[in-house]
Amino acid sequence: MSHLIDVYEVRNVAAGIERQQVMDIVRGATFVGTLLLGWISLHPFVSLGDMQIGDVSTGNELATYAVFGALSVLTAALAMRNDARGLATLLSPAFVLFGAWVLVSVVLSFDPATSIRRLSLTICVVAVTAALMLLPRSQQELMHWFTIAALALLAVCYLGILLAPDLSIHLASDPQEPGLAGNWRGAFGHKNQAAAIMVMVLFLGIYVIRSGSWISGAAIVALASLFVLYSAGKSSLTLCFAVLLLTSVSSFIRSFWLRAIILLTPLALLNLLSVGTVMFEGLAGISKLLPFDSTFTGRTDIWAFALQSLQARLLTGYGFASFWGSSAIQSLPDGKEWAGFAAHSHNGYLDTALGMGVPGLLVLILVLVILPLRNFQQAGEGGNNGPLATMLLRIWLFGLYLSAMESFFLDRSDPLWFTFLMAVFGLHYLARFRARA
Repeated sequence: MSHLIDVYEVRNVAAGIERQQVMDIVRGATFVGTLLLGWISLHPFVSLGDMQIGDVSTGNELATYAVFGALSVLTAALAMRNDARGLATLLSPAFVLFGAWVLVSVVLSFDPATSIRRLSLTICVVAVTAALMLLPRSQQELMHWFTIAALALLAVCYLGILLAPDLSIHLASDPQEPGLAGNWRGAFGHKNQAAAIMVMVLFLGIYVIRSGSWISGAAIVALASLFVLYSAGKSSLTLCFAVLLLTSVSSFIRSFWLRAIILLTPLALLNLLSVGTVMFEGLAGISKLLPFDSTFTGRTDIWAFALQSLQARLLTGYGFASFWGSSAIQSLPDGKEWAGFAAHSHNGYLDTALGMGVPGLLVLILVLVILPLRNFQQAGEGGNNGPLATMLLRIWLFGLYLSAMESFFLDRSDPLWFTFLMAVFGLHYLARFRARA
């Protein structure tokens, strides 16, 4: 009888091990597949020759909504099975306040239907990224998954350059921005987005090297760096060096306030010397003395129009993601007709104010600027100050800086927003739980 019991127990153990192995494969495939979807999207290698001047994104893509909706359920279920405590920490006062104000901006929206539609995808993406960082059981597992995803993305982009250059390199025949001819964009729709994602992947490569996988990490860094150079992403390249320098310096500092001054002062300067130049003549004069285009490639006109429009709805804004490309833009004066075709204001903070008013911008700064830095500080104090925390800090900081010239905050399934969110949630978890080696 005892022999039969032993056999039964052995079979149970074997079945449990088999189930665990299956779940490990499911978790890894879900993580890597979802990350690649966030980067590449369901519509990679779009033909820019088919686009007409005035085309704007409506976000009304049924397949994208359906896939991210299904993934939000899958990743949440896996995270609940793996680490329900981690998900519970997201019910913090700051996150709840931010979510509540987003809902208020939808209710008071100039175009509620558009706001609701776009918010639904944004919620799915937020849910996916929040759960995704809870799927790995150890730092080693997370590093392996990031390595696979980064190398796969690089392979897709480089194969595109080799096999379909007309769909992965800007052409002189493109109706929009023919002056970008020759710049690489890979699977992405624009070279600026490609360059920014490649910088984030470069940070991943450095993390992989520091985690002990030298060959894979070096390959990621080299391939991502080459892509950034050939995409001619000058802003991304400059910000990359700035982030690497500032995060290296801040690693020797223990004071939260001194670290905040070092890392966030450049953010304030970037916004003052960009959007600030159309608000204050003194700043405009200073920007003209600096060795770069003082119009920021025509962005000053967009910022001036956006600020003028914001003055009419400072408290509530025009509603979540319902200003650009909507009926909110009416009766444009001569010379401003282009505003009806603009996709965003090329500044994430200004776009947030346009959508959710100044109160919404202040809450966003609390949730996406102040708290992640505080979480990094707490992670270090709790012993989580290794390569993973540094990598997440770099992606987060690069995203903050880049948002002074681009708009991706709360932008549905935008790959920059997707990657930035993973860093924000990663820092949130590292501040509360000890990462298993």
